[in-house]
Amino acid sequence: MAATPIAVVTGASSGIGAATARQLAAAGYRVVLTARRVDRIEALAAELTEAGHQATAYALDVTDRAAVDEFATAFRSLAVLVNNAGGALGADPVATGDPADWRQMYETNVIGTLNVTQALLPALTASGDGTIVILSSTAALASYEGGGGYVAAKHGEHVLAETLRLEIVGTPVRVIEVAPGMVRTEEFATTRFRGDTEKAAKVYAGVDAPLTADDVADTITWAVTRPSHVNIDLLVVRPRAQASNSKVHRTL
Repeated sequence: MAATPIAVVTGASSGIGAATARQLAAAGYRVVLTARRVDRIEALAAELTEAGHQATAYALDVTDRAAVDEFATAFRSLAVLVNNAGGALGADPVATGDPADWRQMYETNVIGTLNVTQALLPALTASGDGTIVILSSTAALASYEGGGGYVAAKHGEHVLAETLRLEIVGTPVRVIEVAPGMVRTEEFATTRFRGDTEKAAKVYAGVDAPLTADDVADTITWAVTRPSHVNIDLLVVRPRAQASNSKVHRTL
């Protein structure tokens, strides 16, 4: 009897990460949930286990390379890695942006993705049919005012995915990039504006049906479950009300 394939999801404590873990579990994967907030991932692992799925929680900061390397020793073979951990801080123009915010976004979005990908690539290769998903953003493809630091980090993540795909072609590992546009989750905009819920709400004000975490998770799960020879290099997904990063239809 074949072993249940394992999927690691980073940043699985909320939002897109948690939704992706739920959908991959439902698709038949044993999911390993990683995040810094251990109470959140333990609760999600318990929820999934109670529903009849296989799930394990593991506290992990993706920017801590020693911790990531230690985590990777648990895997001789791995089917899927979803690099979801990341996020945005601030919306200041380049002229006045806080370098500490830029540094933190780069460390989490780019170096964190690099750390986990490098550490788990041998196990993904050893599986004979591995898949790496990098969750970037439409910010990885086009700039917008007030988004310089986040845009720079996501461009870095996009180039990481593109370069890795070139470098490992011919190995049994796919590299998939999913780039969502406007997604309304419980934390993304609130974290960006440091807990200012009023500013966070204005991001989505008047927008008819922004994407949800489940919408993006559904896209990730669809891409991962394509036949092994099919690689979804880059999939951009936006709500119908959004034509670009700066063109959004609002009913206000």
